[in-house]
Amino acid sequence: MQQPDPLSATFAALADPTRRAILARLALGEASVTELAAPFQISQPAISKHLKVLERAGLIEQSRHAQWRPRRLRARPLRDVAHWVGQYRRHWEESFERLDAYLRDVQERQEQRNGDDHDGDTDRPR
Repeated sequence: MQQPDPLSATFAALADPTRRAILARLALGEASVTELAAPFQISQPAISKHLKVLERAGLIEQSRHAQWRPRRLRARPLRDVAHWVGQYRRHWEESFERLDAYLRDVQERQEQRNGDDHDGDTDRPR
């Protein structure tokens, strides 16, 4: 079976909210499997499966300190995702700029229309 490219493996790992929560916890520092499992109401084998997905994607690694085997975050795959997404930044910024210009135009036309409506109102105090 062919392995997915690293970027696809990273996105697949990030697709699950439990795995994203695990990464958020590991961003604070190393943690044991028990510590990582604590906030979730899922079994230890389920947590282990999530950790394996994260390890295969290169997002976490296991270290060893005597009997303690904590997991820790590896930043490189996240940096690769940020770089890939960053390639599209100019596109979405231009889209937001066009939307902003459109909304300003709509607002100006609305204000002009409201001003025109009140110009003929002779009962309105001036």
